[in-house]
Amino acid sequence: MEVVTRFAPSPTGYIHIGNVRSAIYPYLLARQTKGTMILRIEDTDRERFVEGATELIEDTLKWINLDWDEGPIVGGPHAPYFQSERKEIYHAWARKLIAAGRAYADPTPPEIIDSYRKECNEKKVPFLYRNFRPENPPEWEPGLPLRFKAEPKSYDWVDEVMGEMHTGPEVLDDIILIKKDGFPTYNFAHIVDDAEMGVTHVMRGVEYLSSTPNYLAIYEALKISRPKLISLPHILAPSGNKKLGKRDGAKSVTEYRADGILPETMLNYLACLGWNDGTEQEIYTKEELIENFSLDRIQNSGARYDETKLLWLNGQWIRKIFIEQGAKALYDRTLEFWPESAKNHSEDYRVSVLSIIYDRLKTLSDLKIITNYFFEDPTIDLDMLINNKFLKKFSESELESLLKITISKLSNLKNWNAESLQNCLNNLLDETNKKPAELFSLIRISLSFAPFSPALNLTLDVLGREISLARLNSVARSI
Repeated sequence: MEVVTRFAPSPTGYIHIGNVRSAIYPYLLARQTKGTMILRIEDTDRERFVEGATELIEDTLKWINLDWDEGPIVGGPHAPYFQSERKEIYHAWARKLIAAGRAYADPTPPEIIDSYRKECNEKKVPFLYRNFRPENPPEWEPGLPLRFKAEPKSYDWVDEVMGEMHTGPEVLDDIILIKKDGFPTYNFAHIVDDAEMGVTHVMRGVEYLSSTPNYLAIYEALKISRPKLISLPHILAPSGNKKLGKRDGAKSVTEYRADGILPETMLNYLACLGWNDGTEQEIYTKEELIENFSLDRIQNSGARYDETKLLWLNGQWIRKIFIEQGAKALYDRTLEFWPESAKNHSEDYRVSVLSIIYDRLKTLSDLKIITNYFFEDPTIDLDMLINNKFLKKFSESELESLLKITISKLSNLKNWNAESLQNCLNNLLDETNKKPAELFSLIRISLSFAPFSPALNLTLDVLGREISLARLNSVARSI
């Protein structure tokens, strides 16, 4: 049997990391088994629908390199893939339930239903609508809610992550299938769509586990074979004691993307947030994830979100791309992240800057912070120089003297390249009888006035003779 999986998001706002992880696992399973991955847009909640959210979902999946075999843009044999365009399909399945005596129109006003709920609260008993069914419901037509007619019984099933599950009859209820606006509820629509589209594996958040008995009852009433059910554990806040939310620092995937997180990083991190292959490996390509993924390695407890780990992983991927694909390949990912002043310099120069600072990047947006001095002269900050922990023991005249000696040696250097510069710097250490931390800190700060910079000989090489000497001379005159 071909494996058919689906990702079925609601276009109700920004797409967060929990949404994306719910796309990654079905994608990996479909690709591993050479099956089919479906993208379906569950847009029947018209009140919460957000214009542009569907396009954001599609763009995010493309960015993270998750392609789908059926769905919006690509089409497929089970179109349409927007639930709002499938209303007649849901009504046809609803009529099957009505004909079987398993669904009824509910004319009860909302205020009466509220009174039933209040009555149960006062009696301290669970509110179950099946205990308040209308005695003679009218014939159903759009404009009236349609409810499932539950037949309370126990259910047993296997969740591929949570294991063997059992529930009693007390959890089954007459849930709404079709709302008064004619659109289906999630509880009904996803069952119909999965059946129509031949979905074999349903992956969704563990919060749906409590609703599963009602889903099983609908499968049974419609004589539909159950797909394999897979409950994905929550992504937890860094504290580990609650589900991750915006207040815990979680951002939308769009924000992470704008901050310079690579798509490879996001895929790698989220795939391993609740799954591992039993090894110590931490860096996975998409191909490795496809090869190693398995349902039985999804953990059944929540996975703690750790942005520090995400940033570390992004730094590793930046290095991996530079080393394996080259400086130009990494540069092509950075175009929107350079400081404004970089636009006045050539691509070759920016590539040379990237080549000596890439291993200090945690995100691509760090470029704006740590490369400014390569593109414009920094503001001279003598306090930063004089109060440096390696330099504060020297008088201002001593610092000036050291700079003048350095300028003299560098001015006479015949070949301005990294190797010659390093030899010159080493000779300066011998001549001045200073420690590397002392002399090199003086030169480094004078060139950049930045908290950190790459190896000094590399910085001098990229800045070039003219700019390097001009900056050193400016600082020497300012002391």
